[in-house]
Amino acid sequence: MKRILKIVGVLVALVVVLAVAAVASALLGRRSVPEGLEVNGIRIVTDGMVSVAVIPSGPKEVVLIDAGNDSSGKAVLDELSRRQLGPDAVRAILITHGHPDHIAGVAAFPKAEVMALAPEVALIEGRAAARGPLPRLFPARPTGVNVRRALDDGETITLGEATIRVFGVPGHTAGSAAYLVNDVLFLGDAADAGRDDAVQGAPWVFSDSQAEDRASLVRLERRLEEEKAVVKAIVFAHSGALTEGLAPLTTFAQNNQ
Repeated sequence: MKRILKIVGVLVALVVVLAVAAVASALLGRRSVPEGLEVNGIRIVTDGMVSVAVIPSGPKEVVLIDAGNDSSGKAVLDELSRRQLGPDAVRAILITHGHPDHIAGVAAFPKAEVMALAPEVALIEGRAAARGPLPRLFPARPTGVNVRRALDDGETITLGEATIRVFGVPGHTAGSAAYLVNDVLFLGDAADAGRDDAVQGAPWVFSDSQAEDRASLVRLERRLEEEKAVVKAIVFAHSGALTEGLAPLTTFAQNNQ
């Protein structure tokens, strides 16, 4: 019996070590998330290792892209306080995807209208489980988040003074979304910025399909080029922003055709 317990203990320890190594390898090489970065009037707020975008949509209201990892929403509340606003000033929250570190803070803003691509709604609300190698270890369970508006790929929405273009970029998750607002492209976890200022695809350990993710990014770059969309900066959820326009994504697309 003792021998069996020792073997089980060794196996559990091995799994933990492998999981830690996989996560560490996924995080290495990223640019650090900037604190208080402003791009075209949009402020990037850091919440640990993830960022939240605060977008002005009126004199006393804002829109968020993602809600962060902290259920208290402290980082965003501090930013709202800096603007002499409270939690009710958050008019809407646009979710890039349903992993917990992007939706935990939703609860801090009960009056906000939560929006996401339709294929992602079940994951965000906890009615479906994540499918990436590491996320799939955690079963589906209700999150308390209610997505009040399901979005479509290619849709353009107007929230007060903010006009936002919605793009589907499946791969990291089935319903991962990118948002273009104020000439800033938000990619969530669909990509990262490397320390060499190059766009990197989503890390395999957290993603449903790296191949689908790469194909989505290539397709997104093509769509933006065809539409002659103005992109002055690209912002990622877990790494620093790139301010060289669409060029970094174009280079990525050319290398992944």
